[in-house]
Amino acid sequence: MRMRGYEPLSPLSSGIQPPAPPLMHRLHQHLGTLVRAPLHLPTVRSRTPLRQGKNGRFYAGDGAQVDVTVEEDAAVASWRRTRSARSAETWSGFRPEGGEDAAFSDQEEFQLTSSTFALAGDTAHNQAMVHWSGQNSSVILMLTKYYDFNSGRIFNLNFIYYLVMTQISCDIMLLTDPEVESSLLISLDEGASYQKHSLAFDILSLLFHPEQEDWILAYSHDQKLYVSVEFGRRWQLVHDGVVPNRFYWSRLGLDKEQGMIHLEISVSDGRSQYITCKLQNCSDGNKGKPFPGFIIPNSLVVQDEYVFIQVPIGGQSVHYVSYKRNSFYPMKLPKYTLPKDLQIISTDDNQVVAAIQDWHQNDSYNLYMSESRGLFFTLMLESVVSSGGPEGNIMIDLYEVAGIKGVFLSNKVVENQVKTYITYNKGRDWRLLQAPTTDLQGNKVYCEQPYCSLHLHLHVSENPYTSGNIVSKESAPGIIIASGVVGPELTSTNVSIFITSDAGNSWREVFQEEYSVFFLNQGGSLVAIRHTPLPIRHIWLSFDEGRNWDKYSFTSSPLYVDGVLGEPGEDTLIMTIFGHFSHRSEWQLVKIDFRSIFQHRCTTDDYMTWQLHNEGEVCIMGMKRIYQKLKANVRCVKAREQYISQMSDSCPCTEADFECDYGFERRIDGSCTPAFWFVPSATSRDCITGDSFLNTTGYRRALSNNCTEGAMLQFSPRRQKCPSQAPRGLQLFTSEGTLVATVERNVTFLVFLEEGLSSTTSITVDFGDGTAISYVNISSIEDGVKHIYSKVGIYQVSATATNTLGSDRVILYLHITCQLEQVQLSAPSVVVKNKAVNLTTVLRPSNVGTVIFYWWFDNKTEPVVTLDGATSFTFSKEGIHTVSVQASVGNTVLQDQMNVAVYDYFRSHVLAFSSNLDELNPGVPEWREDVGRVVKSSMVQVTGISEDQLLVTVLPGLPTTAEIFIVPEKRSRHGDTDEKWAHLDQVASPQIILTVALNFSFHSVSFKAPLVDSSDSGHSGTAVIMLVSVVLMGLAVFVIYKFKRYTVPKPEGDKLTSLDHVDVQLDSKGRGIHGPVYFLSATFIPQ
Repeated sequence: MRMRGYEPLSPLSSGIQPPAPPLMHRLHQHLGTLVRAPLHLPTVRSRTPLRQGKNGRFYAGDGAQVDVTVEEDAAVASWRRTRSARSAETWSGFRPEGGEDAAFSDQEEFQLTSSTFALAGDTAHNQAMVHWSGQNSSVILMLTKYYDFNSGRIFNLNFIYYLVMTQISCDIMLLTDPEVESSLLISLDEGASYQKHSLAFDILSLLFHPEQEDWILAYSHDQKLYVSVEFGRRWQLVHDGVVPNRFYWSRLGLDKEQGMIHLEISVSDGRSQYITCKLQNCSDGNKGKPFPGFIIPNSLVVQDEYVFIQVPIGGQSVHYVSYKRNSFYPMKLPKYTLPKDLQIISTDDNQVVAAIQDWHQNDSYNLYMSESRGLFFTLMLESVVSSGGPEGNIMIDLYEVAGIKGVFLSNKVVENQVKTYITYNKGRDWRLLQAPTTDLQGNKVYCEQPYCSLHLHLHVSENPYTSGNIVSKESAPGIIIASGVVGPELTSTNVSIFITSDAGNSWREVFQEEYSVFFLNQGGSLVAIRHTPLPIRHIWLSFDEGRNWDKYSFTSSPLYVDGVLGEPGEDTLIMTIFGHFSHRSEWQLVKIDFRSIFQHRCTTDDYMTWQLHNEGEVCIMGMKRIYQKLKANVRCVKAREQYISQMSDSCPCTEADFECDYGFERRIDGSCTPAFWFVPSATSRDCITGDSFLNTTGYRRALSNNCTEGAMLQFSPRRQKCPSQAPRGLQLFTSEGTLVATVERNVTFLVFLEEGLSSTTSITVDFGDGTAISYVNISSIEDGVKHIYSKVGIYQVSATATNTLGSDRVILYLHITCQLEQVQLSAPSVVVKNKAVNLTTVLRPSNVGTVIFYWWFDNKTEPVVTLDGATSFTFSKEGIHTVSVQASVGNTVLQDQMNVAVYDYFRSHVLAFSSNLDELNPGVPEWREDVGRVVKSSMVQVTGISEDQLLVTVLPGLPTTAEIFIVPEKRSRHGDTDEKWAHLDQVASPQIILTVALNFSFHSVSFKAPLVDSSDSGHSGTAVIMLVSVVLMGLAVFVIYKFKRYTVPKPEGDKLTSLDHVDVQLDSKGRGIHGPVYFLSATFIPQ
């Protein structure tokens, strides 16, 4: 998410959307690229890390391409734009009118001191990165490229695609195109010479230390993180499996060591872990785990004093925060705030501002503000407009006015209309903007609130060298320049430019055409440049905060303007305009020196005082603030220390200095009363870690409010001694956030207590397997409680908090499982139509814990779900049907499948083999299929039964058995029932084959080689097949003496007779066999 006027923030797949970690504030990054075309390329500011995309470009932590990077006090600047053969890009959404200088064609023209530099011989490139080398340096660097408008690609003809510079030492780092080679070119003399350093990895993103300018973290394409403490000259691997964008430098004073790194590492799909590492030693022994459990991927945010994570609990994502690197606690939102998305947009002023999209919102967010610890949040503003950014990030219409603490502008949806509101006390009170009294021509504007007011576009420029839709400056407090409209709501038509000199109390219309406005001379003057696709040669200056404008020429020949680059620092008196005289000409740099138009250094007589107020109320945020600003039309150069001059005096506290505390809501009369869901407690969370707490009155003073005395005691919380209280709000969950664990592995249980004095509250954890453990107080188990289960099953795990006044108990049911290796479906191969058949499963191992079975029949889209490994099913149609079963245990799902033949009638017999064959049975489906195929082939040859009428299934398990099915011919199904049964009787007649089988002598079979290898290495699979085939063929093992065993009774109800027992065994002493032979005994078993 990006708040208008705030640093761009990193996105989370769901949940917290954090501010990205800061770039080194003394590091001069490229601020973008000049590109000649009407192509708008997104930009970011310097606190976002750079992420390189597949196209070789760098991206911000929130996914936005890093085309512009700037720091408030940076001493470098560059800018990115594009040009085409037809027009130059406009710089904002203002509407164009007329040609060059149309509005001021009759105005007197003044001349500026300027010089022009042509980038000779570089007409092929249409894109450039422009850099100041640093403060007190006259070196400017330009890196040119070619942008193909047809393919949308950038061609690095010089193989350099990125440039980094430091401020203090003016070192320069060039990154080469990884498609050519991975290397760095480093200069220690402002670009006079370079030294090449090869890389063993491709850089995807860079993160610079906020204080040590030579310390760099580099993230590679294969999710490995590297560190360099020598400005890229040497690199060392820190860790692999690092989540993109989730690595942060430590902060001195908060973290134990300066050279520490906060990391989110990927453990498995859907799980991450938060660890800390030492800079050059991230071994297991040196890793820290600030949070003992697993977290939701892509959720770690380390920003200032706060660390944010998301923890999966009971299928939901719970947001946790750590303040000043202490223990983690759940963030407390109003009870019925159910966020679809939560994004951290600011951690300034020692408090957290979060934007939350509630369950019923789609295109808007609610703003919430916390107390100092980031735990308890109260509503700041509802229904704030949000929109998608250029790279899929979220933009929220909230703008913090620079130079004055507590002043914000925001666009809010009110009855389907977007209106602009302003606050002077950091969100406690909001009001509409007062429209100008007259328009640019001096005509009176009739606009009455709430039906009409001024509405502003709060889109901060994607390019810091255009003014964007709104701009303010730390060195020019009270001045805000923005584009907007006057009317009932914000629109994108008939947009004008407005300016305020008193921090939003009153506004003036200054332009009705497209202009970009810049601050000059530390905000003492304003520069405006016309937006037009035509070449220009004039700019306008104002020395009275935009009330009047003077026309100046900066070049003798009209120039197509591509961008503007200011001198580093706040005291800007030199500006460089980039452009070209024609669409095929080389780059032109026009340097404008404004120092000649200023008459002297500013003195005390050149200043006047201005008091901040809110519609006449001068006590704002508990202070009366008086600023110094230049008098109108004074042309003097401001000294660096003069622009921040201000006087302040505290005010007595009133009700207006307090906002509603957590659980309280503001009523129409301004009072704070408990919300219907909130039960004020006699104690507070503070009692968990201390002996006293602040008992709320329903109000809390804003952290940046400086009021004193007055009504302070009436509204401030009262510190009280923590009373003895029964524990309440006990929470128990596993570190992985799931209710499934694996046998013989550590399970970490986390226990949290909402209320109760920790020093007198004991905790007992019962693991449900006959083991329990007790602790004197809850602080003893901040890192969790570990336990190992030795058996699978479902265990009732409980935690009990107890003190002298009572107890609280919480229970969870934990499923302990082991890895399921195989599921085997068992069912008859042939069944009777319209008759229930039993289906069973066999698991390996057999005891794996709670198993859910999904049964799929044919092509049905919905399965039958059971907790038992057996079910019954009735097939209503003849034919071949597919049955599938899935067994689900924990995160493991295995499947088995088989075909079932369905007929009106059939006959079957079970065939048993001697135990010799069991020794050769590997228990795999392929072996059973091969043996069944041999049995069937032999049976067909011996009996003459049609192959279509004979089905053989070798059953799984031991002892080895098979089942033979004889089904009717297709043509016989058209006859009556008597004919069908007669047909099967005829097919099953054993008279011929019985004679053959009884008179067959085995000794007539002679083998030239042993059927089975005599070595100890195992039995030959080929010999088994040969043996089964010979025995079945020669001895007619599968003799059907008389098939009187029917699967279904005859329609006449004839009484079934038992199948006579035929037992044919092989003589193990048969002649002609050499070596060990395994003989089979095949027996028909009546069913």
